[in-house]
Amino acid sequence: MTTAPATAPVPVLVVTGYLGAGKTTLINSLLADAGGRRIAAIVNDFGAINIDEELIRARTDTVVGLANGCVCCTLQGDLLRTLKLLLARDPSPDHIIVEASGVADPAGIIQALSDPVLWKSTRLDAVLCVVDAEDLVASPARRADPLWQAQLAAASFVVLAKAGGLDARAAADLARSLSPRGKPPVIDTAREPLPVALLLDGGPDLPALPGRRFTATAATGESHAGSRFATTTWQSAGPVSLVALQALIGALAPVLVRAKGIFRFTEKPGQTWLLQMVGQRVTLAPLSGDYPEGCRLVLIAEAGRLDGAAIAAQLAPQTPL
Repeated sequence: MTTAPATAPVPVLVVTGYLGAGKTTLINSLLADAGGRRIAAIVNDFGAINIDEELIRARTDTVVGLANGCVCCTLQGDLLRTLKLLLARDPSPDHIIVEASGVADPAGIIQALSDPVLWKSTRLDAVLCVVDAEDLVASPARRADPLWQAQLAAASFVVLAKAGGLDARAAADLARSLSPRGKPPVIDTAREPLPVALLLDGGPDLPALPGRRFTATAATGESHAGSRFATTTWQSAGPVSLVALQALIGALAPVLVRAKGIFRFTEKPGQTWLLQMVGQRVTLAPLSGDYPEGCRLVLIAEAGRLDGAAIAAQLAPQTPL
């Protein structure tokens, strides 16, 4: 695990994919289904963004403000400058979506988000790669394209677009070919709803748990409505071992889609820590502010892949001999 500065940065979702794969359609869907989130989308071309005129609150040459609190802007000069302009807005966005050019390796954007100037204000949360099923079927040689490979290799999530013309078995085979080990997860939008909450779940907030003090150690599961993913939550009244948490995350990494939690550790008394994980990226950052005592953890995986009782047992405070 890497340790990050004590900040509450705005999470950034990078959307990559080959030309014509369906990135703009995906961003349109995320903006339309914001669910109360203030989303700022940075796109390469306003003309391709089909925003319902009834949602538009204000329009300028570079920014479209939406009635649901979201904004959409074109890339102004360079990414760092555009991000700074968005972060200066009041209120600031809850999430930022960056559309990568279809002819670009997303590594450039990922590197830009590591700029020390932005580190305390924004952080890369996840990379979503949109893959065109029709294109892959019609042009199998696409898989040999170094750019296509780089876009897929960077992905925390893969969205399989335009797969409606395939039967279920062919679509499943195609999805497995994109992610043979099941990570990153492949979301077939022709057969399952776009899991907006999963894709935009990178903020520091956790589901509200009752009371200022936790009274028990627990682990419970809940399926996402209409989705194949499920959430397991755990909480404890007291601190836990950092070593035990690291061992748990390491053991669950092959099946986890996301993880986030607020912790107090026996090895680091007096400090609260924020854990966040997506794909292979894990950060553990100190938190400032008033947080309930104890610990809480939220884990997201495909339904049936997590054992709540085993998780609770591994994180249970050890009684000294």
